[in-house]
Formats: sequence, C-alpha cells, structure tokens
Amino acid sequence: MRRVRRSGVLLLALCLLQPFTASAADSVETTLFDGQGGRLEVLISAEFQPQMQANLLVWVEFIASALKQVYGHWPLRKWQVVVAPASSAGGSDPIPWAEVFREQPTRVEFFTTARATPEQLHQAWTGYHELAHLLIPYRGWGDAWFAEGLASYYQNIMQARAGVISEQQMWQKLYEGFQRGLQDTDSPAIPLARASDKMRQEGRFMRVYWSGAWYFLAADTRLRLQSGGQRNLDLALAALNSCCGNQSLSVPEIVSRLDQLNRVVLFGILYDELTVSTRVPPFESIFASLGIDVVDGQVRLQEDGPGARLRQQIAIGKTL
Repeated sequence: MRRVRRSGVLLLALCLLQPFTASAADSVETTLFDGQGGRLEVLISAEFQPQMQANLLVWVEFIASALKQVYGHWPLRKWQVVVAPASSAGGSDPIPWAEVFREQPTRVEFFTTARATPEQLHQAWTGYHELAHLLIPYRGWGDAWFAEGLASYYQNIMQARAGVISEQQMWQKLYEGFQRGLQDTDSPAIPLARASDKMRQEGRFMRVYWSGAWYFLAADTRLRLQSGGQRNLDLALAALNSCCGNQSLSVPEIVSRLDQLNRVVLFGILYDELTVSTRVPPFESIFASLGIDVVDGQVRLQEDGPGARLRQQIAIGKTL
C-alpha cells in the first residue's frame, strides 16, 4: 500500500481532502488480456482530459506487462485497476496515493496528478510497488512487514526487468532502502512484529518495509546459491500462486506453504528470525555473495564469478 513518501512521511493530507474510494461511474473502461487467461479491467476517470486518459492507459499496460514478467502471466485471472485524479496536495509526486483492495475482483486504485507526464508515470516506483502486492494471496492484514517487504523488493526488480532502471540502479536503490530502514530503528529497540503492528500509529514505515525487503532478498539469494541458480524466488512464489492464488491466506500460512511447495526449510526459519529482530538485519554478506561491493555509499557490481551471474539473473529474470 502506498502510504509513504520516500522520506517516510504519512500522506494524511490526502486522506483529509478526499475519500479514497475510486468509483467506476464516469470512467472509461478498457479490458486487457495477458494471453494466458488473465483479464484486467482498467477504469480511468472521465475527469482526465482525453490525452491524459490515453497516457494513463499506456502506463497501466506498461506496469501490468512488468508484473507479467515475474510468472509469465498475471497472478490473478481477473482483476481491476482504477485510476482517478488526486487532489493538488500531492505536490510534484505523480502518484501521491495508491491502495490494493482484496475484494472480488481484487482492485488496485491509483490517484494520479492530472498533468503527470508519461515519463514521470513510468519512473514512479508506486505503480510497480502496488502491483507487486498481487504476487501473493495475502488476506490483507497481519504481518504488514511481509507484504510491504515483498512489494519493496519487487518494485525494484520489476523496474529493472522492464528497462526503466539499470541493474546498477536497482541494487543502489535496494542499498539506499536498507540504509533508510537502519536509520528508522527504534530506541529502545522493539521486535519487528510489534513495530509492524504499530507501524501506522508510530510511523516506523522504513524499518518495517525494508526489514521485509531484506527477508525476500535473503530468501531469493539462498535459493539461488543453494541450487546453483536452479531455484529462485520467482519460481517459489509461482508455485504458491498455482496452488493458492485464489485463496486468502495469513502470512504464517503463506510461509508454511512456501516451504512445503518448494521442499525447503527456509521461509519459516527466516520468518521466525525476522519477527524478533530489532533492526534491519545485516545485508553486507548477501551483497558480497552476489558480487556487490559498496564504496562510499555507491554500489559497485563485479562482472565475473558465480555470484555475479546469479545477481544478474535477479535483474534480468526470465519468462517461466
């Protein structure tokens, strides 16, 4: 769910200025298909000018295509994207608010500024973040760090695979995210499970989001290293989607099924470790195993070696 700027400030102004429920009334509807049985209904508010409606449709098609690259098809057989104009409180942010509604069908609502350019929309991380939420059959509450961490991890991967950012930029963004998470550590320290439950009241968004992103980076890296690249997080989540994509699961249920379906003892162990952690865990050893160095805050990528090849596969991906 998009509730924070890069600085981690809650967008309360928008909440006060308008109700965040986009309506299908007075919208221009277009249906898109993924070629694998998936159906996406796109509803764009008629309040936008015709050229802006066209720009928004191109943008939705683009981010939906980026989502498709993870599994080779959309995670859901039927879903909706609704785009409505945001109030002026959004400032320069092209997408000041977005949210996923786990209903029938699942709906992703975006509130965009009326003059956002196609380039601004494509570059905005929010679109990729929100669609990445759909990769798991999450029931919508509990263990928010898990769902937000998944979206924070894949928002960068999806942008890299879509060609919006380079591999180097992808890892730089992940590094900077982990740094923001470390700077957001509580004093006195509290377990992640409590910080996650109190996230909106206490504002510890960065620690919660980036602890979760660490979880998925750690799982993805271990799967790839232990299997010599034969297993990865894309495949693990795809197995979950095939099994349970139409269900509504708690995070412990998701974690248990991931281990069962992929015949590993990994996701549950990492879950138990992370829920009691009091800060974003160290990521340096993970980076090193993937041929990533950090010099004066700048990511440097090694070109050769087994770790480098596995790292490159994360950024490139492949159709399953």
